[in-house]
Amino acid sequence: MKKMLSILLASVLAVSVAACSVPAQSGNASSASADSASTSASSEVVRENVTIKSLNGNKETVDLEVPFNAERIAVLDMASLDLLDALGLGDRVVGSASTSLEYLQEYVTNDSVANLGTIKEADLEAVMSSEPDVIFIGGRLAAQYDALSKIAPVVYLATDIEKGVVQSVRDNAMTVASMFGVEDKVESLMAGFGARIQALQEFAKGKNAIIGMCTSGSFNVLGNDGRCSIIGREIGFENIGVNAEIDTSTHGNEASFEFLVEKNPQYIFVMDRDAAINSDGAKLAEEIMDNELVNKTQAAQDGNIVYLAHPSVWYTAEGGITALDLMLQDLETGLGRNA
Repeated sequence: MKKMLSILLASVLAVSVAACSVPAQSGNASSASADSASTSASSEVVRENVTIKSLNGNKETVDLEVPFNAERIAVLDMASLDLLDALGLGDRVVGSASTSLEYLQEYVTNDSVANLGTIKEADLEAVMSSEPDVIFIGGRLAAQYDALSKIAPVVYLATDIEKGVVQSVRDNAMTVASMFGVEDKVESLMAGFGARIQALQEFAKGKNAIIGMCTSGSFNVLGNDGRCSIIGREIGFENIGVNAEIDTSTHGNEASFEFLVEKNPQYIFVMDRDAAINSDGAKLAEEIMDNELVNKTQAAQDGNIVYLAHPSVWYTAEGGITALDLMLQDLETGLGRNA
């Protein structure tokens, strides 16, 4: 009996040892498997964030952390949509504001791109439903910045008047490109603009102009602090329409036609706001400006009233690469220049 008990104990001990040894071997295998999984995971592309310079709802420059290489983009600003399109990132746009701009119509007519409202008023429910990783806005939506930021990081880019339109386009394009690792595309997209600006500058030397906007039957003069500022600041026409101290950046300052006669500019540049926003029943800028007083000016008599042919671009999309091309085309054609 004792012998039998000894045999049983020995068997139990043997099984115990074997059992102990198995977990050890199993543990090594598990560790190896875990290490392998860890290695595999680390070899995968991990989604990271990148920090860019952007504006906040108060139009202050801030550091903004956004997802790198975002896959789902909501766009409520035409200049930003223009930049994304030019950089080859349009297939990531899941929602866009409505626009009449011809070169961006594919984002309006594409059923897979949600309508997110307008550049002046976002449809917050539609934006949320589009599940964006990042949202782009312009100045007209600054008041909705905080509400949109609750959905996804909001990138708010704008034209810096001090830098000028051309440099702002380059800088903003680089900012967008850095979010997707395509910085190498920017310089090729900007190629040629410098030479075109220079050619227009040569033409503008020693010449003055009034720069304005027709709206609701009136003519508003514009300064060098907002819309159409490229004409005075970068092209170099002396803008004699306003006092440099006066802020005219939003819609300009209404002026009488007698004012145009008094100033008697060599050139008058006209942007048709009503045409830009498709205002029903509005008179065309050409009709408004074709009157006895305007026709007394040197600009009219010399055939130097330049109607900007793409008013929607000037009014709603300044800051994009295609927009800049079209704006320069308007000036080159209107002035009879070949850049």
